[in-house]
Amino acid sequence: MSRAPTDRRRIIIEDVTPQLDCGRYAVKREVGDTLTVEADIFKDGHDILAAVLRYRREGERRWREAGMNHVENDRWRGTTGALDENRRWEYTIIAWTDRFATWRRDLQRKHEAGVDVSVELEEGAILLKQAASGARAEARKRIEALAGEVSSSDSPGALLHRMADVEIVDLIERHLPRADLTELDRRLPLQVDRVEARFASWYELFPRSASNDPERHGTFDDVIARLPYVQELGFDVLYFPPIHPIGRTFRKGKDNSLNAGPDEPGSPYAVGSEEGGHKAIHPELGTLKDFRRLVKEARKYGLEIALDYAIQVSPDHPYVKKHPEWFFHRPDGTIKYAENPPKKYQDIYPLDFYGDNWESQWKEWRDVFLFWIEQGVKIFRVDNPHTKPVQFWEWCIREIQRDHPDVIFLAEAFTRPKMMRALAKAGYTQSYTYFTWRNGKEELTEYFTELTQGPMKEYFRGNLFPNTPDILHEFLQNAPPSAFRIRAILATTLSSVWGMYSGFEICENEPHPDREEYRDNEKYEIKQRDWDRPGNIKDLIARLNRIRKEQPALQEYDNLHFHPCDNDRVLFYGKWAPDGSHAVFVAVSLDPYTTQETTLDFPTGYLGVSDDEQYEATELLTGNRLRWQRAFQRIRLDPETPGMIFRIDIRR
Repeated sequence: MSRAPTDRRRIIIEDVTPQLDCGRYAVKREVGDTLTVEADIFKDGHDILAAVLRYRREGERRWREAGMNHVENDRWRGTTGALDENRRWEYTIIAWTDRFATWRRDLQRKHEAGVDVSVELEEGAILLKQAASGARAEARKRIEALAGEVSSSDSPGALLHRMADVEIVDLIERHLPRADLTELDRRLPLQVDRVEARFASWYELFPRSASNDPERHGTFDDVIARLPYVQELGFDVLYFPPIHPIGRTFRKGKDNSLNAGPDEPGSPYAVGSEEGGHKAIHPELGTLKDFRRLVKEARKYGLEIALDYAIQVSPDHPYVKKHPEWFFHRPDGTIKYAENPPKKYQDIYPLDFYGDNWESQWKEWRDVFLFWIEQGVKIFRVDNPHTKPVQFWEWCIREIQRDHPDVIFLAEAFTRPKMMRALAKAGYTQSYTYFTWRNGKEELTEYFTELTQGPMKEYFRGNLFPNTPDILHEFLQNAPPSAFRIRAILATTLSSVWGMYSGFEICENEPHPDREEYRDNEKYEIKQRDWDRPGNIKDLIARLNRIRKEQPALQEYDNLHFHPCDNDRVLFYGKWAPDGSHAVFVAVSLDPYTTQETTLDFPTGYLGVSDDEQYEATELLTGNRLRWQRAFQRIRLDPETPGMIFRIDIRR
């Protein structure tokens, strides 16, 4: 004969959203956000249930509680208060039988049916006495008095009205024991990042190219001189490729050639030389003291410095001699260099994360992060994280954010979708996306609906880069400035976080003949540019970044919605402000060569506007104010002005 089940909990709590992989990973929010949680909550029988959402900072003893309300079909919903600290949180759900509400309901039904309710009144008095037993003096006296009213009542109708008083209901619910209290069988993690994790504008710059002298290697002082320029463009994150010593063995020359000349600088991704490794600075850039001064000066211009973190070494890196067990070896004993056939990277050694002495290696790469955090860096763009174990990143990021929760990690992983999602779940704050390769209306709509409206919105923040040193998409190759305008408008408005590699603002567009990247690539040489050359779009970049900072609707990530327009070469979408005060709508031509006309279908019903009313729209790129009536509006987009951005205030 089988034994009775040991789990006697009668209330079922299931299908909780949001959660990632049954609580294996944390969902993400930012400081000031709330978290809305839903769950199916039910039990046998017909009792009325109550439930609350519990949440707290990780390590706290006391829970905060937010009431959950029944939505429909046993589905419940609750929303936390503002999440007020950048750190790890946790949340769960508890539910119980609301005996007081159930008693009131049953009493009312029997009273209305003309049934004698004397027994029900005694049951009610017993409930109230149970509530009084756990209350303090003043509350106990009040509840005991109410119990007396119930047991002696000769007017059930009046009693029911009194027992429905909000203050009385609250008093009883706070003190009546939750006899069959049931808690969700797990506590779910929540990562609350600082706001810059969701809203930021990145500018990538090679420090060695910051000099105005084509004969001189750039320095950190040269970068300091360029800080006003980056600020004027409206950026708030200044990101550098690796700034460490560069190896000489198999150093790459111009455009990735195998034979570098004696004066060629090499690729900064071939990290390490006799001058040091990942905790050292390339001598021609300056000293560690100079770098700290740069970080301090950047803050004065509202800029944070972000560093590239590349787990790979040159053959000259100190790790090669000190820790040969960290690398892959051929049968002849030599160390394998990096390959991505047909590409070969003879100047780089990859690391074996599961080799001998792997624990010391994992700790060392964590300590590299900690070293730069000590220098004032709190943002890292990680190169090729998908070529290292996801388990390492999960461990490493948790180790760092335990003491430094304000550190932001950007995953540079242009790889398979499932790996990109896995890295984001493991802890990456932001992620590169396929935006660079999405240029048509249908594919843009489908992709950004997936990113911002599906399950990925809970953990994957897409940072949109229209170009990188590695990627010059054919849409921009030898293209007119209008192509750059289109991609800039899309990048700055589809996502709340975006970035660009320097040269985009002056429309650099000459491709390498054999690869989807720039000719005369800056990864292998020092570049000098004419920042005022004709055809630049600096004013547009600055205007777009200013609009983003002025419009709260553009500072959110998961509020994107696509709207109809009757031209397949025009994309039309909108974002709603968190407080419901306004919406921002963007119409962008996807054709950099010809003029496109279309009729936009504005959601006037959601804007609080009826068909016979006029309403005002402000076109934010020009400042023009427009008076409209009805949902359908005709616009014209040409290569010089391929996009329009409208703000419309919502009528209450």
